[in-house]
Amino acid sequence: MGDFIKTQNSFADGEVSPEFFAHDNLNGLSKLENMDVLAGGGLSRRRGLCSIATLKSDSRLISFSVGESDNYLLALSSGHILIFSGDKQVKDLLSPWSFEDIAKLQYAQRFGTMIFVHPDYQPYVLKKIGTDFELSKFSFARNDSDMTVNMPFMRFDDSEDIKITVTAHEDGNNYATFTTDKDFWTPDDLESRFLLLEKQWTIVEYISSTVVKAYVNGTYTVPKEPVSDWRESAFSKRRGWPCSITFHQDRLVFGGSKSWPSGVWLSQVGRHNNFDVGTGLDDEAIFITLLSQQRQQICTVVSSDNLQILTSAGEWAISSKPLTPSVVDIKQHTSVGSVATRYLPPQKIEGATIFISNSKKDIRELSLDQLSENYNATDLCAQAKHLMQEPIDLSYNADTKQLFVVMENGDMAVLNQNSALGISAWGSYKTKGDFKAVATIDGETFVVVQRESEFYLEKFSETALLDAEKYAFSFTASALPLRASGHNANKTRVRKISARVLNTKTLFINDMRADFPNEVYTEDSTGYSGDVYINLLGCQRNCINAPWTIKSSEQLPCTVLSITIYGYYLV
Repeated sequence: MGDFIKTQNSFADGEVSPEFFAHDNLNGLSKLENMDVLAGGGLSRRRGLCSIATLKSDSRLISFSVGESDNYLLALSSGHILIFSGDKQVKDLLSPWSFEDIAKLQYAQRFGTMIFVHPDYQPYVLKKIGTDFELSKFSFARNDSDMTVNMPFMRFDDSEDIKITVTAHEDGNNYATFTTDKDFWTPDDLESRFLLLEKQWTIVEYISSTVVKAYVNGTYTVPKEPVSDWRESAFSKRRGWPCSITFHQDRLVFGGSKSWPSGVWLSQVGRHNNFDVGTGLDDEAIFITLLSQQRQQICTVVSSDNLQILTSAGEWAISSKPLTPSVVDIKQHTSVGSVATRYLPPQKIEGATIFISNSKKDIRELSLDQLSENYNATDLCAQAKHLMQEPIDLSYNADTKQLFVVMENGDMAVLNQNSALGISAWGSYKTKGDFKAVATIDGETFVVVQRESEFYLEKFSETALLDAEKYAFSFTASALPLRASGHNANKTRVRKISARVLNTKTLFINDMRADFPNEVYTEDSTGYSGDVYINLLGCQRNCINAPWTIKSSEQLPCTVLSITIYGYYLV
């Protein structure tokens, strides 16, 4: 046997999966629960949770930042939007969405306005007006001269061979009967718009699957032959509504719809309600369809240096600057794919776009290469796949440099990320109950927690040692299996384990309370800084398991800078 002293003074790789336990180049852990990795590589007990409010039901959280000091948190539940300012609820708005709808609801904000889109609902607009809030339906710009609507029109695949016979209607010159040569119309066509005979028509009555009544603001000439050159509105009750949304280069961007999943619609510059393509001038609206060998369903659109389009099959980007109808440089860069069944909002971290892959087992970092020509989709959790258990929500706190990912099982995976300092450490958060949603605003991270049958809005706080002022939680960090001189140790006898701590009041090492110098702690004391230890008297360790575990269930602060083990080993 040979003597050894082994110190780990960096935990920058966080918790790693068992298949990496034999790697020598990792500053990792076999378990990291309810602890954070600090910028210097050490470990600290996570912050506790403060109670904000009791919620009516399960909710989704969205940040709504109007100004530098005018920030709000939206809690969306079935039929309601609760609006919070700080720790106080200031508004309860009725909404049209059920909780099942909210999972696919996407949004984009510009100043005091937020637009929500869902494939089954007309878009809605949330506005802050003075000190009040208003939720109303999104409307496309109208032309005062003829009251036509500047919305996108197109020809869908199931209507390509449909011809419409236009006949006069007894109600007058503003009405006509549209008769198709085969079954086409449905009751959902009511109030939808069509372009026909160079005029914009509104369907006002459904008569049968081949006959409807239409209205036009003006007169028309009855054509002698059936009309084959016609288009219908891109968005309607029948065809569905936009699935995703963002603002890019002062254009409002809609990505995908239920009936045209690969379409991208961009408004006119500075006129976000106007989607009239006009004659193709630089500031007029744009329509693009993604073309590839695979079916592309757009999951979300992201405005970054380029317009990023994340689909179920890959990642696209439009790099044109400026983006005009005549200059659209678009291509698919990677083939990872995103989740289409629910909206998992991409996050911005250090200039990169973070998204959850279609498999729900990867969290990818979409970033440009060194030449700023092509995107790469790097796997951020390659060494911690076991923590990815069906993600349902995520949020990034730029102040604390933490990515929070809520899992379906109620746990939360947390990435402490600081590229400049080489920190990329995953761990897990647990509480008495289940995490259900997360959002960050103004440097504070809020969560929805289900405790028994109730749902609560809470936030992480530096001063909180408990969760919700009454629930205790323990923390744990365990080492990787011992390796010595580049080999797996076969037998070990550990004599002593010491920890260098900072402002710490409690610590258990291998289930033994560490020896602290004689200190009398009060509520105001900061704790002990220095070395604490346990003596094991040559305790033999199973080398497959962790040689040390630090933990505590006492609700006191703890920061560990390094761990040192002393003993003998045989390889």
